[in-house]
Amino acid sequence: MQAAIDIQGLTKVYGFAKDEVKAVDSLELKIDTGEVFGFLGPNGAGKTTTVQMLMQIIFPSSGTASILGKPLGNVEVRSRIGFLPELFQFHSFLKADEFLDFHASLYGMRAAERRVKVGEVLEQVGLSENSNSRIGTFSKGMLQRIGIGQAIINEPDLLFLDEPTSALDPIGRRDVRDLILRLRDKGTTIFLNSHMLSEVEMTCGRIGILNKGKLIRISDLDALVKPAHCVDVVADDLTQETREKIHALASRVEEDNGRLAVTLEREDQIRELARLIMDSGANLLEFTPRQVPLEDVFMQTIEENA
Repeated sequence: MQAAIDIQGLTKVYGFAKDEVKAVDSLELKIDTGEVFGFLGPNGAGKTTTVQMLMQIIFPSSGTASILGKPLGNVEVRSRIGFLPELFQFHSFLKADEFLDFHASLYGMRAAERRVKVGEVLEQVGLSENSNSRIGTFSKGMLQRIGIGQAIINEPDLLFLDEPTSALDPIGRRDVRDLILRLRDKGTTIFLNSHMLSEVEMTCGRIGILNKGKLIRISDLDALVKPAHCVDVVADDLTQETREKIHALASRVEEDNGRLAVTLEREDQIRELARLIMDSGANLLEFTPRQVPLEDVFMQTIEENA
């Protein structure tokens, strides 16, 4: 399968000689078609610079990249991309429907098609009741919503979202999350820059962590937040014999206030552990595979690569 994004040695250098700063340093990255990829890093890590190079807003100092199988800047490919920058300014004098109609016209949509599409997108981003309101009167959250609207008006194959939930309340964040998942299910590739790690955790299948311009970690999300075969167990009436059997089955057992953290060597032993406890006559109250918060993984990765 052709990669949606293929980055090879992409580098952006600012300044000269002793004052030289590598905002992005020899980035190597492939994003598969149809995946939601989370691009994480602290402020100044180079995330936005990377997106700006891919969008040809700025130009790389060295390295190459292709988008949807074509070199950067290909006109045909640009019509298949949606983009919401982190910092944006829209035409404050336009009404919401006029603004989206204008952006749809830039993609060559006919008037009849635009009328239908604008209504659909306003509904998708929760602004149907504000279609006749001028953008200059919008709150930060509403501006974020209309920004997402212009990014998806062309039904893009590839969508770049740079901090899409930064100004949204919990309801707005949920709406954007649901929209991302719907687009994913339709086959849209999504490149997501975000500091909202909880949103990344609920939408992304794979993440990359950038620090000081370098990609320091890339992994499937599940592999990071779900450590190998560790289960939290709470049960009443565990006998000493049952405890000994649990210790014999597990590679490690930790106990804290009646809660057992049981680490097993193989996935199939999880079911065996549950059966062992239930067959012993104990009352199994909780049996939960352990998950590490993405924030903990992120902070540990940054600290290890400081």
